[in-house]
Amino acid sequence: MLADATITLPGTGGIELTLGVIALILLAGFAAGWVDAVVGGGGLIQLPALLVLVPDITAVQALATNKVGSIMGTSTSSLTYYRRIHPDLRTAAPMAIAAFLAAVGGAALASNIPESALRPIIIVVLVLVAVYTAARPRLGAVTDLRWSGNRHYGAAAGIGLAIGAYDGLLGPGTGSFLVIALVSVLGYAFLPASALAKIVNFATNLGALVFFVPYGAVLWGIGIGVGAANILGAYIGARMAVARGSGFIRVAFLVVVAALIVKLTWDVVSGN
Repeated sequence: MLADATITLPGTGGIELTLGVIALILLAGFAAGWVDAVVGGGGLIQLPALLVLVPDITAVQALATNKVGSIMGTSTSSLTYYRRIHPDLRTAAPMAIAAFLAAVGGAALASNIPESALRPIIIVVLVLVAVYTAARPRLGAVTDLRWSGNRHYGAAAGIGLAIGAYDGLLGPGTGSFLVIALVSVLGYAFLPASALAKIVNFATNLGALVFFVPYGAVLWGIGIGVGAANILGAYIGARMAVARGSGFIRVAFLVVVAALIVKLTWDVVSGN
């Protein structure tokens, strides 16, 4: 059968994949790009797909290759959001710069802090976020900024530092954390929050790749393919989010946060 035919992808160190497996990886990349563009959390789909479907891939190779796909998707969704709703770059800039620097630092610390010590804390935070969002149906319906001027930009940079460090250190749900911080702390509606989150998430992905690329951890043949699928999913997802507005993004956000809680809880219970 055609799906069982194998090919060796360039830039993978000789890894052979069947056409059927390649199709599944690309499908995961498309779905991850769509989810990331709407509300963040596409790594829930893309990273496990790489770990399960690519033979002999190491954890660091999967993380690095996932970042290549993600940065291609977030660049597309960022541009799509910018062209259609013009997010405030004066807010995005300090957040993105702080997030980039913090992501590099977080990646440097990653080898010294075990994930097992962080996951229970993240699960508790996600549960609180889900309950808080579900209990406040008007949250994120309209933009009502808490502060203006330097206080606003300072708070934005603080959010970038905290979540950028988290992305470099651990990573799952970074886009979702950015969205809820922009909504609940700064006072944005879900739609502009999603647009700003994509710009900042691009910076955190770039910060992680500053570490991964020099170490040769990226499987470029897979990463570029996954990235192309991400681009398509991100473009469709961003356009759908713009068309359907903050209410649609709020529902998608709750679904993704619930999936994150289940996934991280399973990791803790199973010892992964």
